Amino acid sequence: MATDDNPLLADFDFPPFDRVEPIHVRPAVRTLLARLEGELTDLEKGVQPTWGKLVEPLERIVDSLEVVWGTVDHLKAVKDSSDLRAAVEDVQPDKVKFQLRLGQSKPIYQAFNAIRNSSDWETLSEARKRIVEAQIKEAVLSGVALEDEQREKFNQIEQELEKLTQKFSENVLDATKKFEKLITDKNEIDGLPATALGLAAQTAASKGHENASAENGPWIITLDAPSYIAVMQHARNRALREEVYRAYLTRASSGDLDNTNIISQILKLRLEKAKLLGYKNYAEVSMAQKMATVDRVEELLEKLRAASWDHAVKDMEDLKAFAKESASPEANDLAHWDLSFWSERLRESKYDINEEDLRPYFALPKVMDGLFSLANRLFGVSVEPADGLAPVWNSDVKFYCVKDSSNSPVAYFYFDPYSRPSEKRGGAWMNVVFSRSRVLARNGSPVRLPVAHMVCNQTPPVGDKPSLMTFREVETVFHEFGHALQHMLTKQDEGFVSGIRGVEWDAVELPSQFMENWCYHKNTLLSIAKHYETGELLPEEIYAKLVAAKNFRAGTFSLRQIRFASVDMELHTTYDPNGSLSIYDVDRRVAERTQVLAPLPEDKFLCSFSHIFAGGYAAGYYSYKWAEVLSADAFSAFEDVGLDNEKAIEETGRRFRETVLALGGGKSPLEVFVSFRGREPSPEALLRHNGLLPVAAL
Repeated sequence: MATDDNPLLADFDFPPFDRVEPIHVRPAVRTLLARLEGELTDLEKGVQPTWGKLVEPLERIVDSLEVVWGTVDHLKAVKDSSDLRAAVEDVQPDKVKFQLRLGQSKPIYQAFNAIRNSSDWETLSEARKRIVEAQIKEAVLSGVALEDEQREKFNQIEQELEKLTQKFSENVLDATKKFEKLITDKNEIDGLPATALGLAAQTAASKGHENASAENGPWIITLDAPSYIAVMQHARNRALREEVYRAYLTRASSGDLDNTNIISQILKLRLEKAKLLGYKNYAEVSMAQKMATVDRVEELLEKLRAASWDHAVKDMEDLKAFAKESASPEANDLAHWDLSFWSERLRESKYDINEEDLRPYFALPKVMDGLFSLANRLFGVSVEPADGLAPVWNSDVKFYCVKDSSNSPVAYFYFDPYSRPSEKRGGAWMNVVFSRSRVLARNGSPVRLPVAHMVCNQTPPVGDKPSLMTFREVETVFHEFGHALQHMLTKQDEGFVSGIRGVEWDAVELPSQFMENWCYHKNTLLSIAKHYETGELLPEEIYAKLVAAKNFRAGTFSLRQIRFASVDMELHTTYDPNGSLSIYDVDRRVAERTQVLAPLPEDKFLCSFSHIFAGGYAAGYYSYKWAEVLSADAFSAFEDVGLDNEKAIEETGRRFRETVLALGGGKSPLEVFVSFRGREPSPEALLRHNGLLPVAAL
């Protein structure tokens, strides 16, 4: 294929997501890498320790690769196919090889060191100093100081790790996709709400059962989140819950999709890489670019675990007592597949709240309107639909423009809301399409504006109804939009530290978790919660119940996150992947301290723990809790001035925008936090928000 008509190599304002096919990937990536190889060689030959002769050309090289590879990688996450997989697998080694060549470039490393040691160092802005220091650290972690055999070994490890994490991710998607349970007898799915029945019938129709209906079936249950969660929470059929739970928990742990061996190889290679770089374990490598240290993480996790344990034990006792009162046959023997079901029943009885009854109040279009008006109140920006301005990968994807108070565009973003189990990976995420950058400005404008995409996996519209969301799905959208805001509202013009780039990983969840708090803010919630048919506002008493139910089972949920974070830390600190213990032994040991009901012997959740084996969270899952401390404390600044004090809220919101959202990676996260809050963060607000304070010895 001629490269001149390859959409990935075109000069585009927005990526041509609608035109990129798997056939374009190999030629585009290979042509691009050959060009960048030439540019890198030229840069190394003429390198000088100045901003214009070092950092700017380097930013262009890095960005070219990130934009093209980012487009391909994004399509693989939202529009997966075997052809696309094969193409990515083919060119990935070339991409990794180039990244290693770039990361290990001695001339570039030496030029950055020369800037660091020059007499001009003190005249550099804080953002530029952070870029130089980050580049030096990154080069060291990329193996720049390794020689000959060691460097060769390091590069082999990096290639192998890239391949293994890719395979891990594919196995999880394929295993999730593989499970389908066809149900023809309505009694078997008794208890499932109308939305879940509609979705299950829609899935059946898409699999060839063309007359499937919500009322009469047939229905297909899958392990995709909207389907799985509905079964676990509402199916009265205990055997069905058990079957679906076991299938979910053992995804990618058997047959040709088994990730067990892949995990062992990943852990071995990460440890080997750490030792080559002179570290004791992989967690130390991970922490080299974060706010925290291994000790500080372990201290925080233990403090939160101790504060949560008694609450979680009480949660379990309450559940057993309630199941007994309800004369349930399983009351004396509650199993894992009973917990979500009985939790929902207890919540309904205790707070008189039914998740399903709330759905009609949370129609996606209305939720987005409320979210955008909150962004306007807090940060002074308006979000407007801009569909048609940029190509999209699916007709459900929306495109928006973000404008400042003078009505000038400051950013754009895509939003892909619905679950598509056959081609889209699970979960929700925000990612960078373009970063704000002075160097990469186009068409005579002073900067290139940032562009993000937000991806969720919520319940799609069924029939002629809009997507009706659970409250959890509402929180997820607020969360991802928080990430997007930090990327889009940056005022940082240096591309390497604009938006979320250059922000230490354990601080990156601050704005996202901060935004979730607003889901419980009365005016905000009542502005989005309107019945999609009648227009009726969510009744105040239901709002009051939602708030009352906020900390329902908070101890249990807190421990769940702590289990994930602790097993991640242990696998990357003390675990010996060449020793006699298995990864599952480690998980069981961690579960003893973090799970009131012991896990099933066949619990293989690690095999689908993509965050740490296929995402960026290796020895970093604790970041959710670390950043939650920051985000709860940041939100408490709004509580301090009074959540009903419009003027004070607006002023505090602007301050949040000018610090947390504007400064990007141009300042250390601790300094950014202190400049917003006026002091260092404290876990007190988090424990208070979660109702876990009384037990905590703080």
